[in-house]
Amino acid sequence: MHPDHDVLVIGGGFSGIGAAIMLDKAGFSDYLVLEEGDGVGGAWHWNTYPGVAVDIPSFSYQFSFEQSSRWTRVYAPGDELKGYAEHCVDKYRLRNRIRLNSGVVGTSYDDDDATWTVTTANGDELTARYIINATGVLTKPKAPAIDGFDTFTGETVHTARWDHDLDLQGKRVAVIGTGASAVQLIPAIADEVEHLRVFQRTAIWCLPKPDAALSGRTRAILSKIPGAKRVARLASQTYVELTFPLAAHFHHPLNLAGSGEKLGRKALKNQVTDPAVREKLTPRYAVGCKRPSFHNSYLSTFNRDDVHLETDPIDAITPTGVRTATGTEHQVDVLVLATGFKVFERDNMPGFPCTSRGADLGDWWAENRAQAYEGVSVPGFPNMFSILGPYGYNGSSYFNLIETQMAHIVRCLTQARKLGARAIEVKQDANARYFATMLARRPRQVFTEESCSVANSYYFDEHGDTPFRASTTIETMWQAGHFPLTDYEFATV
Repeated sequence: MHPDHDVLVIGGGFSGIGAAIMLDKAGFSDYLVLEEGDGVGGAWHWNTYPGVAVDIPSFSYQFSFEQSSRWTRVYAPGDELKGYAEHCVDKYRLRNRIRLNSGVVGTSYDDDDATWTVTTANGDELTARYIINATGVLTKPKAPAIDGFDTFTGETVHTARWDHDLDLQGKRVAVIGTGASAVQLIPAIADEVEHLRVFQRTAIWCLPKPDAALSGRTRAILSKIPGAKRVARLASQTYVELTFPLAAHFHHPLNLAGSGEKLGRKALKNQVTDPAVREKLTPRYAVGCKRPSFHNSYLSTFNRDDVHLETDPIDAITPTGVRTATGTEHQVDVLVLATGFKVFERDNMPGFPCTSRGADLGDWWAENRAQAYEGVSVPGFPNMFSILGPYGYNGSSYFNLIETQMAHIVRCLTQARKLGARAIEVKQDANARYFATMLARRPRQVFTEESCSVANSYYFDEHGDTPFRASTTIETMWQAGHFPLTDYEFATV
């Protein structure tokens, strides 16, 4: 059987965009990108809440081959990231090879034909020799498991699906959650609402954000002076490497997280005037156990008389508000859910049903622990590759992940073409070797700190594993270009 396409890319965010560009560059032009939403950009298409912005410097949060000099801030606001996605789609002529409103609801592999059949929510069936999972993980909003949630008669909105017709002016607003989205949202809406009540389950480390506006002159320098963008990117990449890959994966012996905690405590002391509120805002776990955030006005927002931090656990949502464990009911007009996303959960890893040889990938991971060779390939699932598979992302720039994983994938596809192979499957022993390497590096990571047990962190999956790639960024890049191709079986079928 001749499939409809050589490659189906599932997801039209930056992973899918990057995959398409790099497939074209490598000479694999017979592909189609399937995107659930009505626009490209992934997280930056869906997340449009007030204050949304990237949380690493923009000089790193972009493709190395398509560096922009148009960012207006060191940390670009969300609409500029969405614009960058549109720019990439247009510049690299991807528009007619992206099918919007085409969420994938099923994929299955046929060994006889060495093809995948992909089914979309609107009933289409497409076949491909290969599929690339480019869905990311911050895609499926997570609603809180709170009694009475459906009884609330006011307005409810999740940060990941913001309603821009929602008027907060003069309203009593409750925000549930204090994760990365809430840290950006809360300062952005505090001036607008009548009263803001923030329900915190677990405090977040909020570190100073080295942000600044980029003037027209600065942007002109980046655009016109040879090497300027390269210098800015190098400085940015160094900062990013220090703040996560080195801090998290080399916690023992570097203890960079200790320096982060000192910065966090200093920010709390300098920005929060009430000692009781400051104490509530102080995390009880090491920096890195849970995703930290960077903001310069989140903490000080709690100095306002019209902003209240509530740490009494929520007992239930009522028709008119939120009742806490002590029996106090807080009347609110609008309920904002800043409760994050399903991440390392069975119905999100992968982001769609995926079956091969009678096995479901989500079930396989649940039974065998999440694992993938260099975060890309899983034994028993031929011709399927992931951008963000288990132990693929080391915590640096997501764009570095995209380029690194696609370099790995392109090597596989190129070798298959050279050999005339129709099926590519990572060998069991290669996957086991890589998984063992990742587990052996675990003792030096910050995630082994005892205090992580109280962090309520989405970094940990149902097995208690943190499926990050315990590597420096340079190592991930080198491995993508040098892993032994003999770690794969190339079959003509």
